Amino acid sequence: MLSSPLSKLVLDGREFFVKRDDFIDPFLAGNKYRKLYTLLQTPKENYKTIISYGGTQSNAMLAIAAMCKQKGWHFYYYTKALSQRQKTQAEGNYFHALSLGMQHKELDTIHYRDFVASLRLNLDEKSYIIDQGGADKSVREGMEVLASEIRAAKLEIDAIATPSGTGTSALYLALALPEYRVYTTPCVGDSDYLKEQMSALELIPNNLIILEPKKKFHFAKPYPEFLEIYKRLLNAGVAFDLLYAPSLWLALLDQTQEKILYVHSGGVSGNESMLKRYEKKGLLFNE
Repeated sequence: MLSSPLSKLVLDGREFFVKRDDFIDPFLAGNKYRKLYTLLQTPKENYKTIISYGGTQSNAMLAIAAMCKQKGWHFYYYTKALSQRQKTQAEGNYFHALSLGMQHKELDTIHYRDFVASLRLNLDEKSYIIDQGGADKSVREGMEVLASEIRAAKLEIDAIATPSGTGTSALYLALALPEYRVYTTPCVGDSDYLKEQMSALELIPNNLIILEPKKKFHFAKPYPEFLEIYKRLLNAGVAFDLLYAPSLWLALLDQTQEKILYVHSGGVSGNESMLKRYEKKGLLFNE
């Protein structure tokens, strides 16, 4: 593919560049495209089945489903038990992943952790497991391609920013771009959890800076602050996701002053179901 384009936006009087990885594909976009880059370059004959696990709001789940659709691979995705509302929703990542051919398997919560731990036992050579959130050393290659695109743009910036679930994208981007500070913030769990996840892959480099959120935000929960910054960014010209982006943007505005390139991590397809949750809680407001 060609290098994803760049946009500019102005927020609080500051100009930001945005690397528009959300334009790569409607479903297979953002950092999930980068994380799956190596598999996307893999001949389809190499595998028959892809297996993963996690939550039904997962952007990785949807991206893997889109990749498997392209490759003609079977995709099995394991989760804890779902509510009836989740099963019948006609929008959001889970709905779209099913429409792309994902085969969903529910597990009792009490058995979930042990089952996930056993997935690699007796795995045949035509099957491949992607850990939750796409945390895998193979992500390095996709991040190095992204780093090459950023260098080629010759932007006058001091730092780069990307939000973190497992921290895999931020980690390998920082390793690939040692000349820049790379900012991230924990969106799933706290900073200790984020460091633990990253350290399981590589030694965390000094140029990777974790910004602590001002308050504890629980993942995938609706927050008025998130909706407000989402609306402000939308009015500035770019739609971001409601799960990861708001926390990092709030931290960037509050804790940094540099010229920053924000790497858009995609995930906007999940906004339709998230906005329904905001509406249900009475938090959605009109301009």
